[in-house]
Amino acid sequence: MRRLALIVAVVAGALAPATPASAHGGDVPDATAYRTTVTGVSAPEAGLRVRAVEAGARLELVNKTGHTVEILGYSGEPYLEVRTDGTWENTSSPAAYTNQTLTGDTPVPATADPTAPPTWRRVSTSTTVRWHDQRTHWLTPGLPPPAQADPTRVHRLRDWTVPLREGVRTFEIRGTLDWVPPPQAWRWWLGAALLALTVTAAGLRTSRPIAALALIAGTIAISYASAKSFAIPVLAVGLLAVAAGIRPRPFLLALAGAGLTVFAGFTEAGVFTQAVLPVAGPAWCARAAVLVALGAGLGLLSTGVLGLRKMSAAPSIVDA
Repeated sequence: MRRLALIVAVVAGALAPATPASAHGGDVPDATAYRTTVTGVSAPEAGLRVRAVEAGARLELVNKTGHTVEILGYSGEPYLEVRTDGTWENTSSPAAYTNQTLTGDTPVPATADPTAPPTWRRVSTSTTVRWHDQRTHWLTPGLPPPAQADPTRVHRLRDWTVPLREGVRTFEIRGTLDWVPPPQAWRWWLGAALLALTVTAAGLRTSRPIAALALIAGTIAISYASAKSFAIPVLAVGLLAVAAGIRPRPFLLALAGAGLTVFAGFTEAGVFTQAVLPVAGPAWCARAAVLVALGAGLGLLSTGVLGLRKMSAAPSIVDA
């Protein structure tokens, strides 16, 4: 238990993120076919950084310039101000409501008027802010016409801009929006099935490699949780799998296997069917992590269940 407690403490310390300000709650897709890319800022400045995050669901602006940077709304009105003392939102801007969700379906109150004087409210003390921006998304239902015509290759849908302002100077974030064809999902599902069969077969012979596999699968799940901005359910089942590797008892193996299969496997299986993932690092790494969670999880689950059945079927001293 001391070793497990040490692992938990180290992982928690390593993965605890510095949370950026958010102008709203935000909603992140599991995966998407649309790739939003920031190509630059029209007037680059030291201390000002912008990137797309969460599979393009939001933009992130970091302001370390020492002065205020303003993000303008859809009518050119002040929407967000990233000041030296934090981030402020103009509640008179319609963008403050439209940008609350990825799809922009939040009703805009009649009091929101882009021509009205700004009404500022502080949303964070951070000088890093994330926000949804409809200018960077594809909002039309169904496949884009170029993707319908040829779904086998990447299609540039448009170039986009988001205006910024410093004092009286206006400049802009520039970027692109692409449609990206999906990967061949069947290969990843087949790999997970083969791994599950291999683990189960190995578990029928000896439990020694099963303990090592539980440790490996748990570590991979923890790494995946970190890459996905500290995904708590995946992190929890990863730690559980590590515990099962340290003490490979049938019940713990079955519990860890079930957790990996459900929370780090099937729940994350969207990575097999879409090209753009809300995970840091190469997409194939995320898919491989989910493949391991599914295959190893099912294998650990079956091994644990078989172990429990053997224990229940073994004759007791009283019966003897």
